Amino acid sequence: MGRHRNRALEARHSERDPWRPREVSFGDDELGSGVIARPTAHSHEHGDDLRVSVRSRVALWAALVPMLLATIVGLFVLWPSADALPDRMPYFGEGAGSLHATSEGVPDEATALVPARLDDGTAVQVAVPPEAMAEIGDGDRMRVFDIPEAAGFGSTYVFVDFAREIPLALLALAFVGVVVAVARWRGVAAIVGLVGAFAAIGAFTLPALLAGEPALPVALVSASVVMCIVLYLAHGFSTRTTTALLGTLIGLLLTAGIAWLATSSSRIMGTSAEESQILFTQTSADLSDVFLCGLVLAGMGVLNDVTITQASAVWELRAVAPGASRGELFARAMRIGRDHIASTVYTIAFAYVGAALPLLMVMWMTDAPVDVQLTTGEVVEEVVRTLVGSIGLVLAIPVTTGIAALVVPGASAAPEPAPLEVPARA
Repeated sequence: MGRHRNRALEARHSERDPWRPREVSFGDDELGSGVIARPTAHSHEHGDDLRVSVRSRVALWAALVPMLLATIVGLFVLWPSADALPDRMPYFGEGAGSLHATSEGVPDEATALVPARLDDGTAVQVAVPPEAMAEIGDGDRMRVFDIPEAAGFGSTYVFVDFAREIPLALLALAFVGVVVAVARWRGVAAIVGLVGAFAAIGAFTLPALLAGEPALPVALVSASVVMCIVLYLAHGFSTRTTTALLGTLIGLLLTAGIAWLATSSSRIMGTSAEESQILFTQTSADLSDVFLCGLVLAGMGVLNDVTITQASAVWELRAVAPGASRGELFARAMRIGRDHIASTVYTIAFAYVGAALPLLMVMWMTDAPVDVQLTTGEVVEEVVRTLVGSIGLVLAIPVTTGIAALVVPGASAAPEPAPLEVPARA
């Protein structure tokens, strides 16, 4: 009798505590004496969709559809015409061409020439600039330009750079192989989505900016298109993915607003990079607008990461705690989000430190006051990138978690596993 009373008390305690795993006890003839089996909740997107209430799905799409319609309208309005695009800059001079050659020695310091053989077997001498003299060795693959006007330097063949097609192709194949081996079909979908995202940027974003279209709308339309492609291809079409998409788009809107305020108040001109000077002289693009667009696009990957993680966290918490309230789900998912915030902020900061390492080294060598160094255009651009991206992702986490907690199947809709007791053999 005492045993039955204890079981009744445990059942009542389990009902009060939705986070306690349900237990199923089997007799000796099933799994052996004393074995406790805990039912597991498998996450199937289609099953999740079936359990999500119609009201939640309608509310979710009611918030998302206007954003998607605005994206489609923006594509039509901002799509650049061919007449508005600047002329392409010639890469080769008249009579010049690009060839591949293999070095057959090291450069001669006196003549600055290195013996090489073209891919068609022709033996040539290649003129090497001073900064590459110590880098070229026997057997190196080189990209050379055949420039007739350079004959005065001892050869018409001029070293331009190392030929990197083979190592880059091998690295890309290794990346694809690792992703597919670990993530399987989801990894394939992610790679396809990545290709589609870069295709969208190349077909719309870059031409629109070069044509002088306003940067902030271009950035938001581009980010919306890219996120739709990436999220649905990589994670499947489900309510959970749609929740993450809505959280991502809201996060991008917040990031865009913060980026606009930061760029305007910091008076960032966007002219620090060498490429910016080329754009300034060859196009009518506003460089500060280009910088602003870059801030929004740079935040896409991190926002995608945190929003899909938070949406998945809420769904998985519902699976293991079908009796928990939406408030409890939000609170517990935010614990995961806070850890994610800390690690992601570090990730963003260190990524920009690595990209700006030469600049930081020059700053360390320069005898200038700290306030002067930290407020120069080059440094301010990196600081603004880091801070804007971090603020955007921090705000996106509670937004996405709140949306997911409202959309996820409610406690009454989630199946409660009934206690099952199999009597032992007499």
